[in-house]
This record gives sequence, C-alpha cells and structure tokens, in this order.
Amino acid sequence: MVLAFGGIVVSLMQTLVIPLIPKLPALLGSSPGDTTWVITATLLASAVATPVVGRLGDMYGKRRMLLISLGLLVTGSVIAAFSDTLPPMVIGRALQGLAAGVIPLGISIMRDELPAERLGSATAVMSASLGVGGALGLPAAALLAERADWHLLFWIAAILGVVVTGLVVACVPESAVRSGGRFDMVGALGLSVALVCLLLAISKGADWEWTSGRTLGLFGAAVVVLLLWGWWELRTAQPLVDLRTTARRQVLLTNLTSIVFAFAMFAMSLVLPQILQLPTATGYGLGQSLLATGLVLVPSGLVMMATAPLSARVSRARGPKVTLMLGALIVAIGYGLGVVLMSAVWQLVIVSALIGAGIGFAYGAMPALIMSAVPVSETAAANSLNTLMRAIGTSVSSAVAGVILAHLTISFGPAKVPSHDGFRLIMGLGSGTALLAVLIAAFIPGMRSRSKPATADAHRGEVATAVS
Repeated sequence: MVLAFGGIVVSLMQTLVIPLIPKLPALLGSSPGDTTWVITATLLASAVATPVVGRLGDMYGKRRMLLISLGLLVTGSVIAAFSDTLPPMVIGRALQGLAAGVIPLGISIMRDELPAERLGSATAVMSASLGVGGALGLPAAALLAERADWHLLFWIAAILGVVVTGLVVACVPESAVRSGGRFDMVGALGLSVALVCLLLAISKGADWEWTSGRTLGLFGAAVVVLLLWGWWELRTAQPLVDLRTTARRQVLLTNLTSIVFAFAMFAMSLVLPQILQLPTATGYGLGQSLLATGLVLVPSGLVMMATAPLSARVSRARGPKVTLMLGALIVAIGYGLGVVLMSAVWQLVIVSALIGAGIGFAYGAMPALIMSAVPVSETAAANSLNTLMRAIGTSVSSAVAGVILAHLTISFGPAKVPSHDGFRLIMGLGSGTALLAVLIAAFIPGMRSRSKPATADAHRGEVATAVS
C-alpha cells in the first residue's frame, strides 16, 4: 500500500496544474505560449528520467532510486510553491517530472519482495495508480485553486512527498536483486536527446505548425539519434536498454499494445472536461464548473482502483494476455457509448467509469506480461520502458486530438470552440484504437508458451546477480 500511495502521489503531478492553466499567464507574468512549458517541462523530464532511473534501480538498488525520485519531487514542489515567475516554476515542474520512475520502481520492488500469491494484485494496484492519481487529483486541485492561494497546491504536493518518503524509509526494504555493472552514459544521453526531440515536436507541433522547419527538424533529429542509439545499444556490453530482450515477441507486443492503448485511454481526459465545461448555449456543452468537472471524473479513478485486484484474479485464471485484451475491449465499448452518450452529466459519468474499469484491467496486466518475459535483474528497466511507451502514446493522443479539435470548430460569439462532431470523432477514434490494442494483444504468446522461458530467464538473472 505504501508503494501504491507513492504512485498515486506521483501521478497527481500530472493533473496538479490543470486548474491553473487559464490563469498561468497572469499568475506568472508571461505569455500563454510560454506558460505551456509548465506542462511540457514535466512531460520531457518524466520521459527522460523513467528509463534512466529504472536502469539505475536495477544496478544500484531500487529503494535507493525510489527515495532519490521522491526527494526530487519534494524539491520541485517547494521550488514551485515559492515561484511567482515562469523560470523557477518550469524548473520546479521539471524536477517533479523526474519522479516519474516511482511507479515502475515500485512494481519492481514488489516482484523482488512479495510472495507469488500476492504479487499479481499488488502490481495491478500499483500500475493502476498512474490513472487513479490523475482522476482523483483534478477535483482536489480545482477546489484548492478556486478557494485558496494557488501556491498551496505545491505545498500540499511537497507534504505528500515527504509523507511518502517517510513511509518508504519505514516500511519498504531494499531489494537484494541487483545487476551491478557500469552505467551506460552514452546510451542514456542518446535516448534522452531522442526523446526530448520527439516529444517536444509532438507537444509543440501545433503551436509551431506541423510543417515548420523547427518541428520537422526535431522529428528528423529524433529518428537519426534513435538509429544511432540503437546501433550503440546493440554493441555495448552493458546497455541502458537491452534491445535483444525488448525485441522478444512478448515484450515487444506488450509495449506496442501499451502505446496504442495509452493513445485510446488519454482521449477521455481531452474530451470529457471540455464537453462538461462548454456553455449550454452551444447546444452540446453542459456548462459545469471545473470543480464539478473533476468530480465527474472521480468515479473513473475509484473504479480503476477497484478493478485492479479483479484484474489480477483474471490474470491468475486465464493469463495476463486475456486480461489485457478484456481491458482494451471494455475501453472500446466505453468510447463507443461515448459517441452517443454526451448529452447529460450522468451519461458522461457512466462513460468515464466504464473506461476507467477497462484501464484498471489493462494496466494491471501490462507489468505481469513484462515481468514474466525478462530476467529478474532487468525488471525495473523493463517496467520503466513500458511506462515510457504509455507516455509516448498519451503524447501522440494529445497532439492528434488537438489537431482534430482545432479543425472541427463552430463559431460561438466572437470565438471558435470545438464542435460536437469533433468530440464524437475523437471518441470514435478512441474506440478504434482500443480495438487495435485488442488485435495486437491477441498475438502476445499465451500463458503456456510463456512459462518455461520466463522461469529460465529469471533463473539466469538470479545467477548473474549472485555472480556480480
């Protein structure tokens, strides 16, 4: 429970500033375009930190890296709490993003420390905490932003970080499973540069124009650097990411499913808040406050947490592949209903809760599939890479949805707002990509074909750890 609580606190950082976004230019004395770096800095930092921290956890101790990550979260929160201008706020948000490795590290610690009968349900809850924190954090952040000084949001984040750190020190043991070896600094720098180029182009492409030299240059740089990075990783003795392990059918297809599924999952976060807050005079907006919008999304977080243990039971009975496919199918049904159920608050509660249930099933199955296919000494790195795949999926989803909503608009007074057809298209796209995730997951090896290789890999990892 301590590790799951830590995952929820870290995921809160993703929605912490959402209620402040319209006010940030005035609060920080900057332009609307520049204040988007408050979001972008966290995205880039988390993408860079996740694979690096995972590998360092495998090498030098997962609990140690967990505490370092939480320390960065607390430091970033305090810096942001003292901020009244843009530069320190961006620095604080970047430090908060560096804590993103807490969830994959927590899952890896569970694999090392928990008995087999408890591992499935524990990792399912830990994995689902990524979505739970975001769903529960929005109404809490909205309430504080409306009723108190906005700096209080970051002070509370710092306090929560301190509490989690204390609980980890008191309750979480250090794992004895370590790979040792030398850290691949070249690989870490190469992957970091490639991810920054890729995600910066995706997140800022709409502002800079998708066909601008800056955007295309970043996409091109990302491709070139990734190719060079892959060449290096295949030739170095101790790579940051073992691409041969990553290329195994089970790991590769699980990561590909994660990207597609995360694309589908994030559509809910982009569509529902806007429909709820648009004025009723548009004919389809529901005219709700930001606080009411957050409360509508709360059931999805609660359902997500409730279905995570059920996900583990299905995985034990039928295998995590079946659980992943079931979760993606539920999400597809939820979005399909969302295409036609948009006209009342209760309808959106049902849609979001159904999608939340599917996310709980699917996110609980992903770490099980990854951990059963990699050596025990590479658990943190493999889980971190899977978490990174989800982040890439959500980033692409945000960019695609932004393009759709920017082009499908209606005139509302002097302004243009996203049209009803635009929201329906994104819901339909979410349903379609969730079905694509079902199709990809169908090719993941079944439980019987996985068991022997996984056991052998785990044994080899334990032997390597003992030798090192």
